[in-house]
Amino acid sequence: MTIYGYARVSTAGQSLNEQKETLKNSGAEIILSEKYSGTTTVRPQFEKLVNLIEPNDTLIVTKLDRFARNTREALNLIDDLLKEKIIIKVLNLGTIDNTPMGRMIVRTLLSVAEMERDMIIERTQSGKAFARQHNPNYKEGRPRRQKDGRNTAILEFSLTHTVKSTAEAFGVSARTVQYIKAQFKG
Repeated sequence: MTIYGYARVSTAGQSLNEQKETLKNSGAEIILSEKYSGTTTVRPQFEKLVNLIEPNDTLIVTKLDRFARNTREALNLIDDLLKEKIIIKVLNLGTIDNTPMGRMIVRTLLSVAEMERDMIIERTQSGKAFARQHNPNYKEGRPRRQKDGRNTAILEFSLTHTVKSTAEAFGVSARTVQYIKAQFKG
């Protein structure tokens, strides 16, 4: 009977350290972790975990939405694990058992998590639409990072020098010089 922990964050910039520490302190002997959005079903470490875990083993996650943010996928996954007699512990919820009440609690909480995610997306899209309508200078995506006019200097230098010599002069790759030139053309 092995106790497994699973940690997941949605973006590369987020840290797994807090989840891993919490899982370790909760008794997890083996912890698998990855950085994948909850909206994707491609999670190699979770697939590895599902193949490793055996009946009467325990799976610990810090929150229910670490399984997935899609209610249907999470419910199917939890049902499959419970049928295999896997013990599921969600640290901010408790042990999920294979009873009508346990399944109802899981369904309710997953539905709330999915609704919350959908509302975040809706608010983001609404904000973008408002900005497009009311701000003529609005551009989609992140603003380009400028390093004290360095891109302009690289461009100006490249007008009278080769890409290779420009790259060497500014300590950047030739590809960066080509990228900057292409950005200023449009």
